[in-house]
Amino acid sequence: MKLPFTVDLTGKVAVVTGAAGVLCSNFAKILAQCGAKVAVMDLRKDKADEVAAQINQAGGKAIGVGANVLEKESLEAAREIINRELGTCDILINGAGGNHPKGTTTKEYLFKEDLESKEDGIVTFFDLDPKGIEFVFNLNFLGTLLPSQVFSRDMVGKEGATIINISSMNAFSPLTKIPAYSGAKAAVSNFTQWLAVHMSKVGIRVNAIAPGFFSTEQNKTLLWNDDGTPTARTAKILNMTPMGRFGTDEDLAGPFLWLVSHKASGFVNGVVLPVDGGFAAYSGV
Repeated sequence: MKLPFTVDLTGKVAVVTGAAGVLCSNFAKILAQCGAKVAVMDLRKDKADEVAAQINQAGGKAIGVGANVLEKESLEAAREIINRELGTCDILINGAGGNHPKGTTTKEYLFKEDLESKEDGIVTFFDLDPKGIEFVFNLNFLGTLLPSQVFSRDMVGKEGATIINISSMNAFSPLTKIPAYSGAKAAVSNFTQWLAVHMSKVGIRVNAIAPGFFSTEQNKTLLWNDDGTPTARTAKILNMTPMGRFGTDEDLAGPFLWLVSHKASGFVNGVVLPVDGGFAAYSGV
């Protein structure tokens, strides 16, 4: 990726969770382009290795690390590997997250007839599976908290140490159909503010990026029909996005680098930065 600008991260060690995904694999590559040694961490070790290989082939330094962000023992084992092979963490990107069908309704609104004559496949608010909601909340919130516990221990007192969490525009205004994901990302944003205050005396800045709408593997079934045409939900999204398009990897690169750089944003702490094409600013009228 051609970066809008670069920052000097030479000698820094970056840990990126969820780094086999579309957005966070790009974050890992951006960090490597700026000179950081990158631990590409994902539950899927083979996919993490693929991203690390791409970074190394491009002249960077990266290793793939398999870890479950919901298991502290797994994270501690990953930390040992990273400390041994790259050094201790300076930059932590908490990118692991996602949604689950069992925390999602099939319709945007509840209609009385859905309760009176239930159609096959219709999931109302009353049908949401507590286990599905628990999974989504744990993956997004605990999957941010636990890596922060494990890796920030090595960051205490380091110059330029920073944690960047990945929130969502859902945290500002919940989207229809996905109450579990929206609530979980709101928790991530709140936790970002809490942790920024808590860590402020030991030199660790904590901020978050809240991407607007990006077309990724995770949401492709919501945005695109099987034949590649846009869904009705895509039309709604673009109508509510003043810039009239989905975000791209390049749109996130600049804000991401700005937050990573201590020189550029050293007095920025506890913010949740929207990157949304004006979605949050638009009332629809």
